[in-house]
Amino acid sequence: MAKIVVGFDGSKGSQEALYFALDEARLREADLLVVMAWCLEAGTYIGVGGYGPHIDPSVLEQSARTELDHTLGALGDRAKGVHVAGALRLGQAAQVLVEEAGDADLLVVGSRGHGGFAGLLLGSVSHQCALHASCPVVVVHTPS
Repeated sequence: MAKIVVGFDGSKGSQEALYFALDEARLREADLLVVMAWCLEAGTYIGVGGYGPHIDPSVLEQSARTELDHTLGALGDRAKGVHVAGALRLGQAAQVLVEEAGDADLLVVGSRGHGGFAGLLLGSVSHQCALHASCPVVVVHTPS
C-alpha cells in the first residue's frame, strides 16, 4: 500500500499541505500519515536551581496532541475514502519528518510554518526535508 507523510504544525501553510496530501492520497489510493513534531525550544524550559519559569514538557506534549487530534477530527468528509492516521513525535520537525518518511512514497510539507523569516522562499524545515528525505518531497505554497 502506498504511503504519504505530511508535516503539520497548525500553521496556514501546514493546513494547505494537509489538504494537498489528502487529495494526493485519494488519487494514489494511499494511506496518509499526519505528523506533528514538538520540542522544547531554547528558553522554554528554565528551572535550574529552582529559579525561573518551569514548563512541564508533558503540558507541551498534551497541547500538541490536542491540536493534532482536533485537526484530524475536523477533516470530516474531506478525508472520506482515505485512511488517515496521526503521529506526534518529540524532536526537531525536519528530522522527525525525514525519519517518518523513510518508507513513504511522498513527503508533503508547507513552504512556511510557525517561526522563521517571512521573506524566505522556503522555510528551514521544508528546505531540510527537500535535501534529506529518501522519497520525493512536495512543498506546498500558501496562496497569497
